[in-house]
Amino acid sequence: MNENKWLILVVDDEPNNLQLMMRILGDNYRLAFATNGVEALEAVQKLNPDIILLDIMMPETDGYEVCRCLKADEETRSIPVIFVTAKGETDDETKGLDLGAIDYITKPVSRPIVRARIKNHLALKIAREEIEKKNRTLEEQNSELLKAAQLREDVERMTRHDLKGPLNAVINYPMMMLESPDFSPTHLRYLKAIEEAGWRMLNMINRSLDIFKMEKGTYILVPDRIDIVRIVNKILTESQPIMNQKKLSKIIRINGKSVNDKDSFPIHAEELLCYSMLANLIKNALEASPIKKQIAIDIFEENDAIVIGIHNKGAVPADIRARFFDKYVTSGKVKGSGLGTYSAKLIAETHGGSIHFDTSDEKGTAVTVRLPQK
Repeated sequence: MNENKWLILVVDDEPNNLQLMMRILGDNYRLAFATNGVEALEAVQKLNPDIILLDIMMPETDGYEVCRCLKADEETRSIPVIFVTAKGETDDETKGLDLGAIDYITKPVSRPIVRARIKNHLALKIAREEIEKKNRTLEEQNSELLKAAQLREDVERMTRHDLKGPLNAVINYPMMMLESPDFSPTHLRYLKAIEEAGWRMLNMINRSLDIFKMEKGTYILVPDRIDIVRIVNKILTESQPIMNQKKLSKIIRINGKSVNDKDSFPIHAEELLCYSMLANLIKNALEASPIKKQIAIDIFEENDAIVIGIHNKGAVPADIRARFFDKYVTSGKVKGSGLGTYSAKLIAETHGGSIHFDTSDEKGTAVTVRLPQK
């Protein structure tokens, strides 16, 4: 600590005391002097000292009043004040500290004590200013991060909006072309695939904003009466290519019994969210399943909940089991986003439900979603 740069204001109405402080501190610090309270306040405004040694017993404006004025002013309240006085009673010291002084030295003063107190309090001042500087830096950085996050959100929102324009053509043109008799069955199948891909992309754009709202707790749920069996069958139909490739079979059960074409299971939930949640979980189950195995989907009531269980014979890799529902967690998928199980968890919780999984090499993996029964 370079002591010579520090300015100390010494306030005392006795010239002998001022001379004593000059002898004690003059070799190491810059000094300024005031002989009464009014001079002290004027000197503080003019010089902005680093620390003030303040006598209490002075005519007209005493040290207590000077300290009170300093601490009431935003510009001067951070300047450390040390009372130096012959008033040595505990009540006097307590009063001074209550007014905001940082220390109290009684007269007659000790040269080593004064120097040590000054040195320690200036070191504390340095530390406090460094902390305040770092806090200001952190506040500025936080402000910049918030601005960047807001900008990113605005850009993403605009991007989603701009993407919807071209998607209208991707979705609507195939719809119009499918009405023409001039296309072969193969071409019609391709057009239908383009149309379905367009709808899936539109759904993904809409869902990305929904995930952001669910994370922030601002998503407004609009539940309706939906058939969960119909949604599961639609997802499995769309997933037929991967099932064929891996030679997988499926079974859907309601309360332990296999479903038929006429079975349904109505629940009270938001259809698009449930579709997204189950599509992610079923797709994960199909991709994780060993070849020539069966995917089992069970739907049943338990207490006051609707339970949807999805089981496959594959085990969740050990390295992600503890983070299975965390954001951006994936294993062994080159193109995986790591958002499937994370968004499924958000959707279940947005409905007031829950989700968990059990996995082992022997039994495979069972993901269980519980939704409240309305």
